[in-house]
Amino acid sequence: MLKIQNSKPKISRRLNLYFAWSILLLIVAGCAPEKREPEPVLPGKKSVAEALSVLRSRSQHTGPLKGNGQCLWRYYSNGKPRTENFAVKIWVNPPTEVYLQGDVAFNPRGLVLGSNASEFWLLIKPEVGSYSWGKWSEQDSSSGLMVVPKSLDEALGIVEVADEKSWSLSGEGAFDVLVRRSDKGRIVKKIYIHRRDYLVRRIVYFDVNGKVVAVAELDKYKEVSKEFFVPTVIGIVMHGGDGGDNLASIKLNLASVKPESFTEKRRNILFTRPETKGYKQIYRIINGRMIEQPK
Repeated sequence: MLKIQNSKPKISRRLNLYFAWSILLLIVAGCAPEKREPEPVLPGKKSVAEALSVLRSRSQHTGPLKGNGQCLWRYYSNGKPRTENFAVKIWVNPPTEVYLQGDVAFNPRGLVLGSNASEFWLLIKPEVGSYSWGKWSEQDSSSGLMVVPKSLDEALGIVEVADEKSWSLSGEGAFDVLVRRSDKGRIVKKIYIHRRDYLVRRIVYFDVNGKVVAVAELDKYKEVSKEFFVPTVIGIVMHGGDGGDNLASIKLNLASVKPESFTEKRRNILFTRPETKGYKQIYRIINGRMIEQPK
């Protein structure tokens, strides 16, 4: 006599397993990243004149401002890499005056970076005790330390766009790229402008040999006032003269940016180069070279 086995438990187990796999597949499908359509490539400006006119218009709307936030500073001291993370305050009075003050090692003015129409300076008080400064008129267009205040100026909307003949326009992905050349034909600077909002996202500086000397990255723009946009994330990387290893980098995250007004007295305090008293090492920068000065 044939013995008939009860198959219901097996069928039940198979159904349970089927439903379990079905639920798992639904969960996985639900957690899978949503497929995004590629961002459309917008048409760029038709000419250099058209692109530069937008930047000029932006610069005209740029006004005095004050900001504060955090700064991540990486640099080398005595051949060793160092990292500092500190609070910063920044004041800008376009088109040439910038003052940045960093609270380093419990010193509210541990790091001071400034510039005006004729000079620029970088003061580092804790440990290093160095004072570096130079005159704009004594520099090559993109050499050494001068790139830091210059790129800060331009990162905050103060982009020099004079002499239209020295610029050319090309396209790269979603960006219009303005390229400035010297009278000898070498590339001095590249400005990457996103076509979506026509705000500057990247500025690349080159030395006299055509090597990259610094790169500024700009992100998370805030409209401070009508048509006055300021990036709240600013990264500046300085390279060696041969375009090799990074010499230093600064990343600013501005938590607050607002319009400001300056009295003449306040302008003189912030945007006049400080005295050298109290610093161990004093350097004057001429064409990117740091020349030690007597105290």
